[in-house]
Amino acid sequence: MSAPEPRHAQPYPDGVLFASAGPRQFTGRALREIAFPLGGIGTGTVSLGGRGQLRDWEIFNRPAKGNNLPYTFFAIWAQHAGEEPVARVLEARLQPPYTGSHGLPYSTVSGLLRLEGARFEGCYPRARISFSDPRLPLDVTLDAWNPLVPLDVEASGLPVAIFDFTLANRGDRPVKASVAFSLMNPIGTDGTERFDGARGNPCLGRNVNEFRAQEGLHGLFLFSDKYEPDDPRFGTMAVATTHLDLSRLTYWPQANWWGDILWFWDDFREDGRLDDPGECAPSPEGASYHGSLCLSAELAPGEEQHFPLYLTWHFPNRTNTWNSQTEVAGKALGNYYATRFADAWEVAEHVVSNLADLERRTDSFLGAVQNSTLPWYVVDAALSNLSTLRTATCMQTADGEFHAFEGCSDDQGCCPLDCTHVWNYEQATAFLFPTIAHSLRRTEFLRNLADDGGMGFRTLLPTGCCQFEGRAADGQMGCLVKLYRDWKLSGDRGLLEQLWPSARRAVEYAWREGGWDGDQDGVMEGEQHNTYDVEFFGPNPMMGAWYLAALRAAAAMAEEMENYDFARKCTKLADEGSRWLDENLFNGEYYEQQIGRPRRGDEDPRMGPSWEQGKAEPKFQVGPGCLIDQLVGQFAAHVAGLGHVLRPEHTRAAAQSIFRYNFRRNLEDHWNVQRTFALNDEAALLICTWPKGGRPRFPQPYFAEVMTGFEYAAAVLMILEGLLREGLTVVKAIRDRYDGERRSPWDEAECGHHYARAMASWALIPALSGFQYDATTQAMSFAPALNRSQFRCFWSAPTGWGVFEQELDTDSLAVRLGVKYGSVSLRELGLEVPGPLPARPCVEAKLDEGGLPGVTCGREGGRVAVRFDPAVTMREDHTMVLKLLRCEQ
Repeated sequence: MSAPEPRHAQPYPDGVLFASAGPRQFTGRALREIAFPLGGIGTGTVSLGGRGQLRDWEIFNRPAKGNNLPYTFFAIWAQHAGEEPVARVLEARLQPPYTGSHGLPYSTVSGLLRLEGARFEGCYPRARISFSDPRLPLDVTLDAWNPLVPLDVEASGLPVAIFDFTLANRGDRPVKASVAFSLMNPIGTDGTERFDGARGNPCLGRNVNEFRAQEGLHGLFLFSDKYEPDDPRFGTMAVATTHLDLSRLTYWPQANWWGDILWFWDDFREDGRLDDPGECAPSPEGASYHGSLCLSAELAPGEEQHFPLYLTWHFPNRTNTWNSQTEVAGKALGNYYATRFADAWEVAEHVVSNLADLERRTDSFLGAVQNSTLPWYVVDAALSNLSTLRTATCMQTADGEFHAFEGCSDDQGCCPLDCTHVWNYEQATAFLFPTIAHSLRRTEFLRNLADDGGMGFRTLLPTGCCQFEGRAADGQMGCLVKLYRDWKLSGDRGLLEQLWPSARRAVEYAWREGGWDGDQDGVMEGEQHNTYDVEFFGPNPMMGAWYLAALRAAAAMAEEMENYDFARKCTKLADEGSRWLDENLFNGEYYEQQIGRPRRGDEDPRMGPSWEQGKAEPKFQVGPGCLIDQLVGQFAAHVAGLGHVLRPEHTRAAAQSIFRYNFRRNLEDHWNVQRTFALNDEAALLICTWPKGGRPRFPQPYFAEVMTGFEYAAAVLMILEGLLREGLTVVKAIRDRYDGERRSPWDEAECGHHYARAMASWALIPALSGFQYDATTQAMSFAPALNRSQFRCFWSAPTGWGVFEQELDTDSLAVRLGVKYGSVSLRELGLEVPGPLPARPCVEAKLDEGGLPGVTCGREGGRVAVRFDPAVTMREDHTMVLKLLRCEQ
């Protein structure tokens, strides 16, 4: 087959590539696909749409795309004295299409008036909508957010969506105003039932809305008498406020032919207040009630007022609904957040009581990341994909352990659970939530490792019942690299001591007879199941680099555990394997696969779909192709601080070739018979191309696809290999595709929504700042890849996080290292100094306003190591200021 034409052109000029800016803004048609997830880690989410609507209610222990609660919306009322009031649904106008067999859905109150327009700004975990309408005598904004505090999983794992409306009177006359929130009581549904415009559902019944009032907190508490406390459908919800001027409809009086919504709307639009009909009896079987809270105020000219609303939920009985194995199907798993709170009202009390601290710490994190000198799309990519940790992709079971799907189908988790070769790519948990990363490592090495050292690449919950039988070469090797990374970042020797015996068996599994490296020559040659859902046969760079990285990691961990013979063996195999791959797989531009044959018999029932009996060559191979993932193991090794596992010049050339041959500035001439994640005028990095020809008749099945997790990993590799423009070009292309009109910027899909692999994007921040931290030696280093003369960036380690800044001129380098949360201990701070400083610079050092004794520095090439003796422990709000100068002779 003919080779595809390589695309060399850069689609973005440097002025665009290196631009920094604030949160992304969306208007008009770009509001259409926005779904901003609000919720906590392991709690599920409800999403805020671009127009201000609530959509995708996924709080019932499962994915539920398109689950929109009927007649659940915000509304606003405003009146100048002596004039007719204005009442509107507090959303921007509906957008086309307007088709439907019975018109637009009445459950979304499509016929009620809305505001003329909106501007959506999103920088996760905060969203702001600025509404506009000339008929409204007020300026209205909505700030929606949920607490997100790195290193604090409990603060980041609250089942709450916070809505703070700000009304501002810019005129010269007083304005009376109200904001109402109407909510259906959905207790009894599980998110899979669709109401299709009606409110009836056989799972509903005996639903109760209860008004609660206590000092500083008022609202509606929603529950049902239909289900026992251990039933999967049991749960509670609340909508509460600290606003004092409050009216309500505890429930809408029941009436046929839309009489209930008419009752609410007539009551609200008359005077902006609600007249409560009294206590709510349980709803009839198959039906439920709606309730409304109305917050009111009179605003003087020039006055602003806040109208806060807190939506909380509590659904404690998560069960295994995704596996068919009898040992685990239907078993109770629970939710960790439900062990912390008795019900949704208690969640609201906790949030309000701790609101100031939660908001301060969340904004400290967001400000530290956002106020950097990194390009806007890098910050956007890193932060936006953190939302995946909150979605139905992830869970935290009652025992506190973290588990996750690969992604979410519309109404169920996709590809359960903890898939190693997918979660190998994400880098957010290790840097931001290390307890989550460590939970995954314990599952991998303690619960999913068989006696022979083979690791099931998925988890069956509850653990201990049975193990998943499949083995993935890239998944198992990647887990070894991640264990090394997590140990070095955290300095947690106890973690290493606990997991090392299993980790050693996981390495030895590769050496079994007929296995991945059965002849123990440092090269994987056997049947290698991998993240492309096929088996590679024969030596190939993707599995090879993962294996080399795992051997390097194992050698270092073995040294730490004083298993010196094992460490030497791993080092020897890594050296030999690296040399062999460079000599035999590198074709001068990139690394190829040598397709091999399986060593097991043709009748072996374990043989995967890549091998057909009687065929001379397996299907679904890469051969001489240029694979986006050929050096994904090198990507992981770099992030973990392992260095190069193959020759650096070959690695850089291969990264360059991935961009040269796989990047398309548009896809107008690109055909694809598989899944389509990018098309038409969009730019993207393809999975595999054959620039020298030789494509197999049935190649690796996803070769023509585009998937963001693979793109991010390749982009980070490019950046770390000095190909800055190429890497940034790939990242910007991704974020341009997620523009609000075509796709939601907070939902990068692959095999399902909110796909975990896309959290490889977090590695962009340490890659571009050159951040490394080794807690075992208390050594931190930075080497900015851009904007070196004035650089500012967020950094994070398992004990603390903060901001790094540097200013470089011809005579000095000034550095500020601040801790915003937690603490960090330093014996050495490594800095990259391009050019002007002499070989023996002097250093001035201060911690806050005090001097630092025992500070020395030395230079090797472009790197300066500042050493502290004794070690310096920096705590929250501490700032270290260093200045490297020319020494006086």
